Amino acid sequence: MSGIVLSAAVRQNLLSLQNTAELLSSTQNRLASGKKVNTALDNPTNFFTAQGLDNRASDINNLLDGIGNGVQVLQAANTGLTSLQQLVDTAKSIANQVLQTTTGYTQKSTATTAAALPVGSTSANLVDGAAIKSGETLTIAATGGGTATSFTFGATTSLAQLNTALAANNLTASLDSSNDLVLTTTNDVASSTIGAITLGAAGTATFAAPVAPTPDPNSQATRASLVTQYNNIITQITTTSQDASFNGINLLNGDDLKLTFNETGKSTLTVSGVTYDAAGLGLSTLTPGTDFRDNSSANAVIAKVTAASDQLRSEASALGSNLSIVQIRQNFAKNLINVLQTGSANLTLADTNEEAANSQALSTRQSIAVSALALSNQSQQSVLQLLR
Repeated sequence: MSGIVLSAAVRQNLLSLQNTAELLSSTQNRLASGKKVNTALDNPTNFFTAQGLDNRASDINNLLDGIGNGVQVLQAANTGLTSLQQLVDTAKSIANQVLQTTTGYTQKSTATTAAALPVGSTSANLVDGAAIKSGETLTIAATGGGTATSFTFGATTSLAQLNTALAANNLTASLDSSNDLVLTTTNDVASSTIGAITLGAAGTATFAAPVAPTPDPNSQATRASLVTQYNNIITQITTTSQDASFNGINLLNGDDLKLTFNETGKSTLTVSGVTYDAAGLGLSTLTPGTDFRDNSSANAVIAKVTAASDQLRSEASALGSNLSIVQIRQNFAKNLINVLQTGSANLTLADTNEEAANSQALSTRQSIAVSALALSNQSQQSVLQLLR
């Protein structure tokens, strides 16, 4: 108010009181907000630097939800792989049971010489010069998936030498009590019939037509039951792989997972999915009466199941490596957020102990300033008393 005249002393005290009130208001605001920089006007450099740090921390924090979901997707896939491995192990156990059951045939396929060999034909030397002659060749078509036999008798050929040649064709040879030369399939291919046999015409020995194997009803019923059990496991392998999903992503059913680790989108990880249903693992259901009839068919299934097990273990290793990477990046993101927020706080947060002390000092200064202003006005009050 321009109409009011104040003395120099009063004006000086008033100015000091106003400054104190302004500082006290600023201090109380810092105490109330906990920050020494509340707006860009307080400290533009610190304010905008802290804002940038907070924005980056917020962006990374938003990515943590996606990373957390990614961890769960990998965990779900890992859980599925563990279950699939157990199912495959069970399937292998069933196939191994086939090998432990009795032979599925009471009589395996045989082929016998049409007539007994002469006394001169013995296990030590089958070549007698009449029934079987030196240079004569025995040929047998492939039997039970074996290698066709072509064996030439020498001047001296033992039964053991013949058996060595027949092993690749899943056959054995023996002399029965009548001195007949008998060819028999091995246990591994008990369901197979011996292939066509030809013996050179130099000697008199010939082979009768091979006799088909005779199934054992009880053993075949057991094997058929094992086929059913095996097929149930194969079905569960497919359904388990299809159920190993999280939030709509299934790494065991062909889906891929892409994770972003930083706010610019330049740091990413893509986890390629696999299709690990029964077909994807190279497994299929079996047919009762056709499969598991003998050891050979069981061994073929075991080979496929073993290969599937190796696939699962390899994928589990890769999945574990990716899971480790994601968890490391998840922890890194959390720690980085803490660093960014701490940096922002260091630029903007107030020291409450310091501000509380300032508030106390300013309150005292304000009281003193009020008293000083009162003293400055005493001279004018004295003049007032004279006028009265």
